[in-house]
Amino acid sequence: MTKKLEELFELDQNEIDGLAKPTPDNAQEITTEALDTLSKIEQALPQVRGLDAADNEMDGLAEMAQSSYKDLMDLGMQVDSRYASEIFNVAGTMLGHAITAKTAKLNKKLKMIDLQLKKAQLDQKEANRDKEIEATPLGEGRELDRNELLKMLASKSD
Repeated sequence: MTKKLEELFELDQNEIDGLAKPTPDNAQEITTEALDTLSKIEQALPQVRGLDAADNEMDGLAEMAQSSYKDLMDLGMQVDSRYASEIFNVAGTMLGHAITAKTAKLNKKLKMIDLQLKKAQLDQKEANRDKEIEATPLGEGRELDRNELLKMLASKSD
């Protein structure tokens, strides 16, 4: 059977024997190296700063728009009716800007919460995957013929 494998894959017998050896120790080293590299990359990336400043700016803009709305409404009530419609239109625009500023602030917070949930989910999946890798028993290599392999698969499916 190994002669056929040699012919099919064009491999030497030594290479075929090397493929049959389990490599969990090597996999652990590669995983550790990958995590170390990932942590170095995360540290090298610039941290996001000024999120609170953006919130304060949005609050400031919303307050200015609301105060402008109130001033324009008061002015609209005091001027002649033919000019009041344009003032009320501008006042409505100011109120729209206040609503837009508040909505943008809420959307940003929702996106941050969504990202935090996704990160927590990824961390949990990574922890579960690490537990599975640790719980995987080390197998021993042996040669099986086709019939033995089919019997093993049939017993697992039952």
